[in-house]
Amino acid sequence: MPSASCDTLLDDIEDIVSQEDSKPQDRHFARKYVVPKVRKRNTQTDLQEENSPPSDSTIPGIQKIWIRTWGCSHNNSDGEYMAGQLAAYGYKITENASDADLWLLNSCTVKNPAEDHFRNSIKKAQEENKKVVLAGCVPQAQPRQDYLKGLSIIGVQQIDRVVEVVEETIKGHSVRLLGQKKDNGKRLGGARLDLPKIRKNPLIEIISINTGCLNACTYCKTKHARGNLASYPIDELVDRAKQSFQEGVCEIWLTSEDTGAYGRDIGTDLPTLLWNLVEVIPEGAMLRLGMTNPPYILEHLEEMAKILNHPRVYAFLHIPVQSASDSVLMDMKREYCMADFKRVVDFLKEKVPGITIATDIICGFPGETEQDFQETVKLVEEYRFPSLFINQFYPRPGTPAAKMEQVPAQVKKQRTKDLSRIFHSYNPYDHKIGERQQVLVTEESFDSKFYVAHNRFYEQVLVPKNPPFMGKMVEVDIYESGKHFMKGQPVSDARVYTPSISKPLAKGEVSGLTQEFRNRLGNHLSSPSHTSVASQHNSASSRMLLQRLHQDCALRMAVGLALVALLFAFLVKVYN
Repeated sequence: MPSASCDTLLDDIEDIVSQEDSKPQDRHFARKYVVPKVRKRNTQTDLQEENSPPSDSTIPGIQKIWIRTWGCSHNNSDGEYMAGQLAAYGYKITENASDADLWLLNSCTVKNPAEDHFRNSIKKAQEENKKVVLAGCVPQAQPRQDYLKGLSIIGVQQIDRVVEVVEETIKGHSVRLLGQKKDNGKRLGGARLDLPKIRKNPLIEIISINTGCLNACTYCKTKHARGNLASYPIDELVDRAKQSFQEGVCEIWLTSEDTGAYGRDIGTDLPTLLWNLVEVIPEGAMLRLGMTNPPYILEHLEEMAKILNHPRVYAFLHIPVQSASDSVLMDMKREYCMADFKRVVDFLKEKVPGITIATDIICGFPGETEQDFQETVKLVEEYRFPSLFINQFYPRPGTPAAKMEQVPAQVKKQRTKDLSRIFHSYNPYDHKIGERQQVLVTEESFDSKFYVAHNRFYEQVLVPKNPPFMGKMVEVDIYESGKHFMKGQPVSDARVYTPSISKPLAKGEVSGLTQEFRNRLGNHLSSPSHTSVASQHNSASSRMLLQRLHQDCALRMAVGLALVALLFAFLVKVYN
């Protein structure tokens, strides 16, 4: 390649500067005569832009998260705990799915339709390019399913580490935490009860008293996820209840896969727990007991009747029967017979006048004959349960019942329809019209036309939307009834009773931000993987402020180095 020729050989790049050009020092001294042009600022807009992270930012703790939960009250409690921890860390919990950066999907594995909704939500999230974290019983029970591949999973006993999983997922990593909580080799009930949470309803606290169960029902997939019985200690449960009342809660729900089995693994029992809890329930607040299977309530009937008669405990119990046929119950491995169920119900109805007994029935379990089904029909006609959950049988993968000879789908559907028709043939509350009842108001109806309250027997009573009623005990006269509700008119001269508790938290406010949790959060943030982000991550604004400080520092350093280089070049030129 021919070389370039020049008339004059340049010794240095500085020689390019001609005699007529201004010298560096001249340009420096001329700066004083430069008048900067003032640029008008839209202060509000600029502040918003400064406080907003870059669109491609992966700094954890500043994204919006949408949480969707399916299933039981235990699952709902888990969802509340996860929301609380994420909000405490700085993430924004949003109710707008399309606006979220990450979807946290908390699943239920009881029935096929619930898992179908879960699967469809995953697909939709992926189509919308959302980050996804999966939780609940579906991924815990079967984490290797094809549609879960490559996705982050938080196990049902690992919800106290949801911040870590979300953080890594936002960074583009896939994380799976599915282990069990243990202490000296003994399985624990799960994550700690004193973690922050955001209650879906600030007036209602859901407390999981244990996880897992002692049964091995042949149709149940939940057992694969929640495992064997593991109970929380009584003192921890009582402390959680006290904290809830201090935060304005007026109704507590006790939940688990089987509340009746509580304590058998730690040397105590359900009545002992309940007697401890009623001592800390303030007047005007109420406790609702969750589902219990017949076998484990039989030995505590006397004590349970006394507790259910307590003025601060709803006279309500959910006892699933599933079938009235002993042969079907045997195939289900339910560990009780029809006589056991009737003994429990009859005893409680006698000792707790007016008690509400809710139950569940599965239609079309494998091997169920027409005669078996008719026995179930007779049970419903005899007891006229005011609350009845009728479910068509769905074979869940990996369960023994899925391998049994199935009842034809059309037969299952027809039996479900027949039983539903019988259930809707009677009105359980017609005889209560004209009664005067004390009700506790806790929420708004779905159609937003009424407030929803419950009476002593946890029967739903709709009352007028009068804001002072919310969270209060109100005396009403029942003037109308439907299949699932009554309507009550507040008594004109009645006193609205305020429970002796604190003012409720605002909707969406984080509860339980203890100093210990703040310290644990601080330790997590000061770990090596976080030092490049910030040492103070308890708010999005502090992260962005620190980021801007880093950027300013880098800019100042770059300018300083440039000036040093320029000065060095100038000195070399002068002395040469």
